[in-house]
Amino acid sequence: MATARPISSLARTDRPIAPSGRKPAPDCTLVIFGAHGDLTKRLLTPALYDLKVAGLLSDGFRIVGVDMADDTLEGWIEGLTEMMEAFTRDAAGEFYTPSLNEEAWTWLKDRLSYERLDFTNPDELKKLSAHIDSNAVFYLAIPSRFFAPAVDALGASGLTKEPEGGFRRIAIEKPFGTDLKSAQELNRRILDVVKEQQIFRIDHFLGKETVQNILAMRFGNVLFEPLWHRDYIDNVQITAAETVNVESRGSFYEGTGALRDMVPNHLFQMLAMVAMEPPASFAAEKVRTSKQTLFESILPVEPENVVRGQYTRGEVKGKSVPSYRDADGVARDSTTETYVAMKLEIQNWRWAGVPFYLRTGKALSNRRTEIVVEFRRPPLTLFPSADTHAPPPNRIVLNVQPTQGVTLCFAAKKPGPEMRLSDVEARFRYPDFFSREPNVGYETLLYDCLCGDATLFQRADNIDVAWSSVEPVLEAWRNEKTAPEFYEAGTAGPAGADELLARDGRAWSPIDQKS
Repeated sequence: MATARPISSLARTDRPIAPSGRKPAPDCTLVIFGAHGDLTKRLLTPALYDLKVAGLLSDGFRIVGVDMADDTLEGWIEGLTEMMEAFTRDAAGEFYTPSLNEEAWTWLKDRLSYERLDFTNPDELKKLSAHIDSNAVFYLAIPSRFFAPAVDALGASGLTKEPEGGFRRIAIEKPFGTDLKSAQELNRRILDVVKEQQIFRIDHFLGKETVQNILAMRFGNVLFEPLWHRDYIDNVQITAAETVNVESRGSFYEGTGALRDMVPNHLFQMLAMVAMEPPASFAAEKVRTSKQTLFESILPVEPENVVRGQYTRGEVKGKSVPSYRDADGVARDSTTETYVAMKLEIQNWRWAGVPFYLRTGKALSNRRTEIVVEFRRPPLTLFPSADTHAPPPNRIVLNVQPTQGVTLCFAAKKPGPEMRLSDVEARFRYPDFFSREPNVGYETLLYDCLCGDATLFQRADNIDVAWSSVEPVLEAWRNEKTAPEFYEAGTAGPAGADELLARDGRAWSPIDQKS
């Protein structure tokens, strides 16, 4: 057992300013349930390292790893060190760094403790009191089936009770429920133990700089917002395409599927960034209330406006991929969708009549997460096109990953004696303007959680209304027991997804085009 390292009981108000201009987070103990999981190794630990390098962790910061694995503090640190050193050899990775800052890594290691505990047992959790003086964040990096039992145990152990002048918070990963009923039940159980302001429901897409940049682009410039409504915008397409298949996660995915895994969380959060009304301020509750107002305006998705697919054997980027049904843990007659596309409508003054198309899938031909805002065509075509087809409509493409930036697509005169138009692009790319910093997307989320800023976290009512929007689809699938449409791995998805837009006279932005 590690030696407890108590910290000062109150956050210092005289914290020095970091090079970034922000104050370090208050003194706090971060308790990570699931210390041996991939989330801790691949995301939380490098994010904490980045925060230390940026000067955003105070000297009173401590980390306690909790797991049921029979390990020692030394063994846990060794495993984390091996993972961190692996990042220095992965030049293509998002967290790639040529070398570790030994001073920062040693600083972090010196603040680690490890406890072998059953995090659903209140009596065992009481041992954590020796590590915590006042401020604490309990991070549930554990399978979702343990969320409610772990929170119940924390409450029964007395660890969630906030001391005078201090705080106790719980950070919860997705998936938050599997449908409306389960999400409401999970919220009920958690809110029986702690107050809403103590809960930080994490959607890691909101930790991405390019997703946060959507708000900056819209509300930090006068250039875009005057055009951002139904009079100018024809449709909006949100895509999260992956080349990876389910690999070894078949058992998990079989009970989840693409819709539950991606739509009411990741895709709805990107939708909110694009479509929400300007908040009264950037204060957390103002932003989350603007999101809630938008979500309440989304009409329940009609099952006939949804296409679900499942990949079969194929080839992705030159690599052979077995069919989903051949993956370990997957039923040979599985009807679980690995792809979903849908059309939804927002019934409010800004967006009435503008369709929003969402799609996500695995084992596709290209990895691409983006939002395409497609504008209406000019009311009168004055100029002939440079090719046989009319130029495509103006578009703003918000590139999330792997390309990071914004692309503006518009028409320009093609050089020559005739007045003919051709489609051109103006591109902003993050690497062209900002130095590349190692970032796994959790740095901002962790820092905000430690500081108590809930702007990028979901509120209970946000969760409920998002599930409400897709509940008719889940209900129809439960009742009809129909099979998904098959698509070959390495393609853009099932044909039905193209037909979904074609019946409206529209087409998807290709996922294979250069970005």
